[in-house]
Amino acid sequence: MTENIVWHSAAVRHSERQNRNGHRPCLLWYTGLSGSGKSTIANAVDRMLFDLGCHTYLLDGDNVRHGLNRDLGFDDASRVENIRRITEVSKLMLDAGLIVGTAFISPFISDRAQAKALAGDAFIEVFVDTPLAVCEQRDPKGLYKKARAGEIAHFTGISSPYEAPASPDIHLKTAELSIEQAARQVLAFLQQQMITPR
Repeated sequence: MTENIVWHSAAVRHSERQNRNGHRPCLLWYTGLSGSGKSTIANAVDRMLFDLGCHTYLLDGDNVRHGLNRDLGFDDASRVENIRRITEVSKLMLDAGLIVGTAFISPFISDRAQAKALAGDAFIEVFVDTPLAVCEQRDPKGLYKKARAGEIAHFTGISSPYEAPASPDIHLKTAELSIEQAARQVLAFLQQQMITPR
């Protein structure tokens, strides 16, 4: 199907975009249960980076399903395709020199490994580690209540598994951290890795 398609090289090189931006591109891959705080923390980090003059973009799971992935369900095959598409979009943004945040449950180790393989050294796995009981207590969208009542099928943590990262690059234990503390932990990592200026 792709035999008649040829990759077209861009006139502006990746290194030129990176030099203009003043920082290295990276993919902050936030993963965790629904209600763990992924989107909230990712937004806090995005705000901090933007205020530092970094070129960023945040891809949120719910937002992407309003457009690019609105044709997908929540069964295992759809979840895999959801993550594949997000990874490909992220890869384009990395090529543009951006710091990309993605806030998705992304429950399967294999899918996150595929994302890492595509993004290469730019991939940074951020485990938003929140106990299931805490997520259920928060339940900001009322989804756990519906899942427990059998109204939502394939719900991660209840009727569908979540495979936690074994060795994430950044481990945020949100039961012990405020939103700001968690965001600053991510920012400190980026500065230590010399991705962003101090």
